[in-house]
Amino acid sequence: MDGSSLYAGGFRDAPVDAAHAFRAAMTAMARPGDIRRIAGAAPPAPLSVAAGTLLLTLCDPETRVHLGGTVDTDAVRQWLSFHTGAPHCAAAEADFALGSWADLMPLSRYRIGTPEYPDRSATLIVECDRLENTGAVLSGPGIRDTARLSLPDADALQGNATLYPLGCDFFFTCGDRVAALPRSTTIRAEG
Repeated sequence: MDGSSLYAGGFRDAPVDAAHAFRAAMTAMARPGDIRRIAGAAPPAPLSVAAGTLLLTLCDPETRVHLGGTVDTDAVRQWLSFHTGAPHCAAAEADFALGSWADLMPLSRYRIGTPEYPDRSATLIVECDRLENTGAVLSGPGIRDTARLSLPDADALQGNATLYPLGCDFFFTCGDRVAALPRSTTIRAEG
């Protein structure tokens, strides 16, 4: 990545773009299964617009980030460091982890919080090839009746949900779209 690319790709109007992105991210988390548009960043490949925008919105110099597999490149590390100051870390120390589902496995590597501090868990940003309102059936807080979402591994995510109030939370990204799955969501695999 050359120096000029390092400086590019951030928010054009940081306060406004970050506010819009934060609202989209929090709305997605509050309404599991809803797919929202989230944009504003132009991150280096192989990051999606949605994943880059989430990182710019949610990370700062005190937010530890783990990059898994194909997204762990010099270009992505430099871009993230320049725009957020977020330090890179091992999976076990991460506040946020980013990568494909396969690159982030196993889930047991991430913090799930403690009974006293369940909020001290990791949030995983999973880059997906597709993100659709099909597949697994979701229910729980923020969902009227049920919702559907194409999940990469319903069984593993069901296991995470059984840890509630502990466990990880998830954002799924594809292009400029995001959906979320908090640990409080009940998941039924479509069989």
